[in-house]
Amino acid sequence: MGVTEAGLASANTPAMKSLMDLLKVLATKRRDAGNKICIIDMDNVPNNGDTIRSHLLNAAKREDDSIRLFIENFTVCLNTMVDRITSARPGSDGMVPRGEPLPAKALVILDPDGDLPAAFRDSSMATCGVIVRSTKQQLDADVALKLRIANGTHTAVAHALALQKLLLTDHLASPSANNLWMESYLESLVQHQIFAAAIPLFGEEETEAAWKDWKGRLIHPHFGLSSFFITQNGAAKAGIRWGPTIVELISNDKPITVAMVFAYSALVRWLTPKHESKNNGEVFIGWLDSTSPSVGVEEEDKAVSYADGLRYNLGAGWYEFKCACEVRGKPVSTWLQEIAGSQPTAYCDVIREYMVTSSGGDLHDVASMPAFDTFVYAVATVVARMVVGDSTWQLMQEIQNREGIYVDGFETNCVALVDAHLPLRCTLQYKTTPIPSDSCLMDAVVSREAIASVVCSEVASAEVVDLHTHLLPPTHGALCLWGIDELLTYHYLVAEYFMTSPAEVSPEKFYSMDKQSQADLIWNALFIDRSPVSEACRGVLTTLIALGMQECVQSRDLEAIRRCYASYRDRGLEGAEEFSERIYKTSGVRYAIMTNIPFDMNEATYWKPNRANYSKRYRSALRVDPLLSGDYKTIEASLAASGYPLTLEGAKEYLREWCDVMNPEYMMASTPHDFVFEEGTLAGFVNDGVNKEAMKLPGAFADVSVATAACDPQQEDSPTLIDENSDFLSKVLMQVCEERDLPVALKIGAHRGVNSTLRSAGDGVVAFADAGVLARLCARFPKVRFLATFLSRNNQHEACVLASKFRNLHIYGCWWSCNNPSIIREITQMRVEMLGTAFTAQHSDARVLDQLLYKWSHSRAVIASVLREEYSKLSETGWRATRAEIRR
Repeated sequence: MGVTEAGLASANTPAMKSLMDLLKVLATKRRDAGNKICIIDMDNVPNNGDTIRSHLLNAAKREDDSIRLFIENFTVCLNTMVDRITSARPGSDGMVPRGEPLPAKALVILDPDGDLPAAFRDSSMATCGVIVRSTKQQLDADVALKLRIANGTHTAVAHALALQKLLLTDHLASPSANNLWMESYLESLVQHQIFAAAIPLFGEEETEAAWKDWKGRLIHPHFGLSSFFITQNGAAKAGIRWGPTIVELISNDKPITVAMVFAYSALVRWLTPKHESKNNGEVFIGWLDSTSPSVGVEEEDKAVSYADGLRYNLGAGWYEFKCACEVRGKPVSTWLQEIAGSQPTAYCDVIREYMVTSSGGDLHDVASMPAFDTFVYAVATVVARMVVGDSTWQLMQEIQNREGIYVDGFETNCVALVDAHLPLRCTLQYKTTPIPSDSCLMDAVVSREAIASVVCSEVASAEVVDLHTHLLPPTHGALCLWGIDELLTYHYLVAEYFMTSPAEVSPEKFYSMDKQSQADLIWNALFIDRSPVSEACRGVLTTLIALGMQECVQSRDLEAIRRCYASYRDRGLEGAEEFSERIYKTSGVRYAIMTNIPFDMNEATYWKPNRANYSKRYRSALRVDPLLSGDYKTIEASLAASGYPLTLEGAKEYLREWCDVMNPEYMMASTPHDFVFEEGTLAGFVNDGVNKEAMKLPGAFADVSVATAACDPQQEDSPTLIDENSDFLSKVLMQVCEERDLPVALKIGAHRGVNSTLRSAGDGVVAFADAGVLARLCARFPKVRFLATFLSRNNQHEACVLASKFRNLHIYGCWWSCNNPSIIREITQMRVEMLGTAFTAQHSDARVLDQLLYKWSHSRAVIASVLREEYSKLSETGWRATRAEIRR
């Protein structure tokens, strides 16, 4: 018999009444042969035999006892699994099925007591697709595999096919579709999701055989079912067909991939209506891909019915569907309609509630696990894109071509699709955006509720150009600093260590130690004996965690951390370059600008006579301190050593040559704060190097001693006294900058040698550095662009005012002692309020390669927090920004 869900609804359905009438006749013809009448339902309804027997016994209560006894003793209702539903041949008026291949398990019957005729157990029955099982566990496995594999993959393609106006699953059999739909999408879904969950439960042989059989049918040209027909009851099918797989994956800490997210998202997109429902909320109307959701329901007379009174019209681009799943007292589709066109964060709550309800996704067993939230966020991202106009075909192409985040195609971990970054924490790690720039979602307005999520996501995914660092590439050998010992002996931590160091450890003794011994002291003092709560200490921890050393950090095992680094260091230049690339990718830094010093012979050897071939991740900045300060001694020595005449023109040629060699992004100048330019000659030109008028200004140093201006690569760069009257400045440096269109970068406000025994860790800050020099330079050389940053918090307001007055002045970064979250926040907010977006929020100033990881993740969090507040203020005025406007 063939009885569907409707026929099994109660004992009073026509099907059940007809069956009872038949059994009453058979009861009168019973023979005492010991055989039983076996009732086999040929429709695929779970536990159909048990349901039929229950209905029959209930109906028998209204009959003679003989009928009840007959049913109890001489009939059996066998549970079955049926897999033989096909579509009809065209032109057959529904009477002739299409000639698909015979399924390996067309009919599976559970016969625990051997009641079936012996012929059913003959091996020849298997060739007819009839399988007899003796235990419930065997049938349950058959049903589970059919639901997960056959039904699961059918549902996974149905909604996407229908949305693309592909009417039959025959499309999967076409050569043009095979690579995308079958080999890329469905194979990935089966191999990396369904198999990963099913094989541990049902065994590899049975599981793979089920897919082999079903795949052969899917790609057969005479199998195809209507894609619209398969979409029926889609809201419940997610839980029935995909739910067990997802629960197994999450429960066993296995990744959910993009393939599963795409399947789920296409279903939710299908359930998103464009118009109010009809028939008292029973029927909704959706729109097909490449159709505007604002278009009305047109050409109803040309609509085609596909199931249960539901219709579609391909030309007009609409379809009807039902959604019986409710959350918070309303159908899921009603909620989806209300938020259609929103950013991903708006979908999260509705999708989460749909997924956990038993009539929907039925994932309540794993709803408290973090991986479940990740899955929800991932689906929300894709649904948001689909709803605003990114077609399912477009998304499939992106995934198959491994564009953007889809580095592993359909096997990409779904975490890559997470767009929401809330709640905002003290670090914001870089991640590639799941929203490409050509997505229709970029033009969608960001609601006030979505501002925080969108801003955080966009800041997290913004690639960084690190405007100023002291990094050097691995090709520069020992000048490239990286590793745990370099991190721990960075001058920030050295200074912090000496605040509480034992009296017997003097700076002289400390610096006489090798690097590893210094690092050991600092690790024990700041990370073991004390809580590492300072920004410098926290930065080390953020770096190590970002490199995957959580266990080493948790166990406080410094030697284990060193062994992790050794896996790179032991491979020489190759390992160092691999580590460098990992740092840049993880931190989201597109490239960093170095500080290159031609006057330092240790570095110059990597430029001349042959320039070292280094990664494009590193770009150059040419440090020209002597030209800015008028240091004629250093200039004369450099010109003479390079064979240039000791003239201003010779100085320009020398500078041009280094520009050709280094191809710098800008000129960088830095001098010690106490530098004085002595009187001297160059080609007969006499110049008084000290700007006496500048010395009289507030903030100028009272104590100025004679010193050399040679660049010390171990010193922080910070020009504070500039010889504005020097011809080296006006006739050499500025002229070359104008002709090469190169900016000049200035870092202002460091006080050298406040505690000279600590070396580079002993430098301090000038409370009020002289910003007047910067203003005069901008006014005197309007064609030269100046980049400037101040070390003192006290100078930040004045710097913003100056930047608003000179178009050739650009303020950047929060340097050194200002590079702390509380101060970064204060400075960034002030800059936004005064300068809008016409400034560079941050630079890392990193000397150790690994520092890019923490300096940028910490800064991203602060910058995102500030921008979130500023865009919220903007929204309150009535200005609604699009995602594209925020991203730019």
